[in-house]
Amino acid sequence: MDLIHFRMVVPPDLTQPVLDLLAPNDRVLNLVVVRAAHVPDGDAVECDVLTGAANGVPADLRGLGVDRTGAIAVDDVDMMFSERGERIAAGLPGALAHAPLWAAVEARIRKAGTYPPSFYLFLVIASLIGSVGIMTNSQILIVAAMVVGPEYHAITSVALGLDRRSRPRVREGTRALTAGFLLAIVVTFGFAALVRAFGLQSAAFERGLRPVSHLIDTPDFFSVVVAVLAGVVGIVSLTEARGSALLGVFISVTTIPAASDVAVSVAFADWHQAWGSLVQLLLNVAVLVAVGVVTLRLQRRVWRHAARRAAAQTQR
Repeated sequence: MDLIHFRMVVPPDLTQPVLDLLAPNDRVLNLVVVRAAHVPDGDAVECDVLTGAANGVPADLRGLGVDRTGAIAVDDVDMMFSERGERIAAGLPGALAHAPLWAAVEARIRKAGTYPPSFYLFLVIASLIGSVGIMTNSQILIVAAMVVGPEYHAITSVALGLDRRSRPRVREGTRALTAGFLLAIVVTFGFAALVRAFGLQSAAFERGLRPVSHLIDTPDFFSVVVAVLAGVVGIVSLTEARGSALLGVFISVTTIPAASDVAVSVAFADWHQAWGSLVQLLLNVAVLVAVGVVTLRLQRRVWRHAARRAAAQTQR
């Protein structure tokens, strides 16, 4: 049984309208009111809502003005024992049993789309790890660099901004990606230049045997296919809060390794390889953003269609 917990602070004059909104809904469970909450003044109202029926609740509450004069907090319910709840959940149409709460999905993306100094630090460290992997022909280090890199959160934030036509979000995400990758490339270039100056690169890399690098700097049809598939999986995993699937996205798309290879290639004066890696980086970022926008919109339409069909079946 998937549940969403709503916790609200409601001004006294809105308490009854909120109860009138929630109480008649048989998919709202455990409706509780605690009078005279403080800071801000008002009543505390809490309830659990079956996930499949929760999407309309935030909009209805905000329509009453609860968010303007009070507050609304939303949490997932990890576990609850209730025979009544189980009976009600069993009667919920299967298509809606696990419907995502879109307000929570967008909140997760917005929360991840912030850019403190650690965002740039992780991007630089990931690029440095990737450069070591390139110069030592170590695929394990390339995977490690992909896992450390935080860039996918910025990419999804840009996708959400485009989807919601939020210019500030698009602008902030684009600026963070541009500045972050440029900083990572510059720092990694300095590191690679020192490695070359002291002759610390592997013998195979020095002789031109660079299988890892060649995989990164040769964008092709398969690069686009992987980026498209990873973009779909990434948005779906964020929608359904599937962390393991999201981790798979991090290690399947060549963004950080491409930035590392641009820096290493420039340091070793391999301009053809540097250009190929730059194209790979820009291509993957662009595809991930575009696929993110399309997948977000398509998912909303699919779930809305499922909700309408379920409502029609219930009325019959």
